[in-house]
Amino acid sequence: MVEKLKLKQISEPKSLQMGAKESYTPEALHKNVAIIFGVTGLVGKELAKRLISKSEWKVYGVARNPEIMPIKHSNFNFIQCDLLNAFEAEKKLSLLWDVTHVFWITWASQFQLDSKECCEQNIAMMSNALNSIIPRAKSLKHVSLQTGMKHYVSLQGPFDDDDEVMQLRYYSEESPRVEKSFNFYYVLEDFLKGRLKSKIAWTIHRPGLIMGSSNRTLYNFMGSLCVYGTICKYLNLPFVFGGTRKCWEEICIDGSDSRLVAEQHIWAATNEKTYSIDGQAFNAINGTSFTWKEIWPVLGMKFGVEVVFSEEFWFSKSMADKEKVWEDIVEKEGLVPTKMEDLANWKFIDALFRCPVKILGTREKADGLGFTVRYKTLDSILYWLESMRDEKLIP
Repeated sequence: MVEKLKLKQISEPKSLQMGAKESYTPEALHKNVAIIFGVTGLVGKELAKRLISKSEWKVYGVARNPEIMPIKHSNFNFIQCDLLNAFEAEKKLSLLWDVTHVFWITWASQFQLDSKECCEQNIAMMSNALNSIIPRAKSLKHVSLQTGMKHYVSLQGPFDDDDEVMQLRYYSEESPRVEKSFNFYYVLEDFLKGRLKSKIAWTIHRPGLIMGSSNRTLYNFMGSLCVYGTICKYLNLPFVFGGTRKCWEEICIDGSDSRLVAEQHIWAATNEKTYSIDGQAFNAINGTSFTWKEIWPVLGMKFGVEVVFSEEFWFSKSMADKEKVWEDIVEKEGLVPTKMEDLANWKFIDALFRCPVKILGTREKADGLGFTVRYKTLDSILYWLESMRDEKLIP
C-alpha cells in the first residue's frame, strides 16, 4: 500500500479579513458556481464551455499559466494561480465564498509519475486550494476529482507476457488498488475523503486516453498526433505507427472524448443518484473498443499520407530535429504561434504505443445510473482533428 507521506503547506488557512465578502454583490449570485482547477486543459476547457452555456452557472477557471485562447463570457472568470504557493492560493481563492461545485482536473507533473515526490506535490496543490475555499464556501455541495484508468494498473516493470495485466481484462470501479504503488491518484482520493469529512458529496472520474484540444496539456494525444501527421505531409514522409505489434493489432486502451468526460463531471455533480458523502468513482470512457490497426489508415487518408507499421520506429528519435520544421509550418500557414513541444509529447506517444499493460474498463456503473453519453473513438479523433484545424492550431 501507499506509504504515509509527510506533507508541507496543508494546515488550515488563517482567518480572512472582515469585509472581504462585500466585494461580491448580490446581483452576481447564481444558482450554481463552479471552480475548475485545470481550466486550460483538455477536459477543463470543455467543462467550462458547457457550464457557461447554462444560465444558472457561473464559472471560475484556475490555471498556473495564462490563457492563450481566452474564454470570453460574462459568466466566466479566469484566475491565474500557482497552487503550489500556499500564500498565492489563499490570496486569490479565499474570496470565492459563492462556490458550490469544485472540479479538480489538474495535477503537478514536475516529478516522475508513481514517485513519492509526485504524490507529495499533488497533495500540496489540492490542500492549498481546498484550504483556501472550503472555510468560506458555506454553500459548497460537491467536489469532483479527475484521475484516470491508470488507477487499476502499475506501469512499473518488469513485465512478462504471462502477467495478468497483459491479458484482456476489463476493470470495474470496485477493482482493488495496486499494492506497493506510489500512485498519486490514491493519495488524492484519500486526502479528499479526509478533508471533506463526510460532510460534502464527491465523485472520482477515471478517463482513459483523452481526446481533446489544448496546448496546455502534457500528455496530449491529439496534439501529438496532429503535429506528427502535419509534419509527415509537409515533408512527404510516411505516417508511421511506431510501436509493438500487440499495441497495433490488439485492444489495449479505452478512448475518452473530452466532451464525454466533461458531461460526466456535470452529470455526477448535479444528480441525486450519484450523491454520496463517502465518494463514488466512475470510469469515464467512450464505451466502444478499438485497435490502432483500424484507426491509423483512416488518419493516413485524412492527412493525405502513406501509412506504415514499424516496430523499430520511435517518435522521439524521428521528431527530435523537427522543431524548425514546425516553426516553418506555423509561419507559412498562419497558425496560432506554438512551439512543437506545446502540442506534442513524443515520449508519451512512444510509451503509449509500447504500453506493456492493457488498460480497459467497464461502463456498467455509470450506464446503470443513467449516464448515456457515448462516442466511437475514431469519431472522437476525427472531431478533434477538425477542431484543432478550426482553432488554427494545425493547417
